[in-house]
Amino acid sequence: MEKLPSFSNKPIKFLAQAGKGLGRNSSETALEDSALVGGDEDVSSAQKKGGEAGTRDSLFLTGNLSLVTSLDGVSVLYKSESKIDNFTEFREGVNSESADEEQLQELDDVLETGDASEEHNVGIVSDHDSFGPNRIEEKNKVSCDITKGEWVVDENYPLYTNASCPFIDEGFNCQANGRADKDYMKWRWQPQDCDIPRFNATKMLEFIRGKRVVFVGDSINRNQWESMLCLLMGAVKDPKKVYEIRGRKITKERGNYCFMFEDYKCRVEFYVSHFLVRESTSRIGGRRVQTLRIDRIDKGSSRWRRADILVFNTGHWWSHHKTKAGINYYQEGDRIHPQLHVNKAFRRALSTWASWVDNYISPRKTHIFFTSSAPSHFRGGLWNTGGHCRDAFRPLMGTFSSQYSEKDLMVEEIMRQMKNPVTLLNITGLSDFRPDGHPSIYGRKFSNGIQDCSHWCLPGVPDSWNELLYYNLNSRTKDSLVN
Repeated sequence: MEKLPSFSNKPIKFLAQAGKGLGRNSSETALEDSALVGGDEDVSSAQKKGGEAGTRDSLFLTGNLSLVTSLDGVSVLYKSESKIDNFTEFREGVNSESADEEQLQELDDVLETGDASEEHNVGIVSDHDSFGPNRIEEKNKVSCDITKGEWVVDENYPLYTNASCPFIDEGFNCQANGRADKDYMKWRWQPQDCDIPRFNATKMLEFIRGKRVVFVGDSINRNQWESMLCLLMGAVKDPKKVYEIRGRKITKERGNYCFMFEDYKCRVEFYVSHFLVRESTSRIGGRRVQTLRIDRIDKGSSRWRRADILVFNTGHWWSHHKTKAGINYYQEGDRIHPQLHVNKAFRRALSTWASWVDNYISPRKTHIFFTSSAPSHFRGGLWNTGGHCRDAFRPLMGTFSSQYSEKDLMVEEIMRQMKNPVTLLNITGLSDFRPDGHPSIYGRKFSNGIQDCSHWCLPGVPDSWNELLYYNLNSRTKDSLVN
């Protein structure tokens, strides 16, 4: 199937603060891996709900911020006072819509691939006897709203270096590609009403001893997965006892990986699935065309099953020219829709995913997360028309508001309808303050001036996403990770 680019989503409406000052230093982290045999389950869309969230234009203001969407509630829009700072001009020039999937195709091809998954047959396992429909507020209750806060300088960061972690691929290894400044690695997300525990690789490895941690999604999820490997690597005494079970190196040529942490008998895995539903082909007239089966889960789905921690994402590939146009592209059963709006298709695909989770994943065994969209920060054009983020060397200061993604709102809506508890890992707002965290021209050793303002340097912002994951696991488990 034709390779699609991997980034785009309309920004969120939120408010927030950023930290001050800069420092220097570094730490280390750890690594983890994964594997499993696969199968193929066909899940028809079990949930259909009318109405589409309206689309609002982005506004970029400055002033004092508090983020919009909490983990235990529905998105709320906040107003804030206007306050000008040294990054106002930069932020006003950022066009989140410019991270268009079609325009980013060549850029994303460097970082993301999706090798075809084999089909296997696995029986259905349903385990919902003690779980009824719950509201997302009840399922995702935590002690404070971790989306409200600021970026602060912490001399103990980063928790690893590109030298200590061998699992950072070229597209995310900014220092190896020539980035000289290191201040972007020194920022830590600090919620305003609570403290997030620093990621403890030893305790995390003990928690996942004998278990599987599985990331499923696009190149942004791969960004987070590589961060997790690097964080975990900090607690590994013998690096030779951490390896990909098939001997695969992390490159753009492959999309599925399973890393084993031998001393802990645990696996940390990544499976590329741009849409979570099935990419396919079908015949129209006398020719075969590419389609997206929005009523059937991805072919590799059986390999996600029996995981102990599942981290999903999707959304960034849903604005490619095929998905946006929706002409003879979306398929349900034997029917190929002559035309279907991308938001309706996205909602139906999410319902298919949700139905699969409710029917195939045991909530007694598995912690399920869904990561919200990550923002891009192109300014002055698209990636191939001079768009850049090269002026960003610090988090954004002050306050601004943008718009909560319509797709993220759909994710929340679908989650509220599910039987299984799913935690929304809301990384959108805090990441939007970090235009300095992208590879820019350092996504390749020889970038030819093309800038990547969508993915993220490692060490960097995705490490904070994993600290939020760590925090949520600790908040929802009987055995504390941090005590």
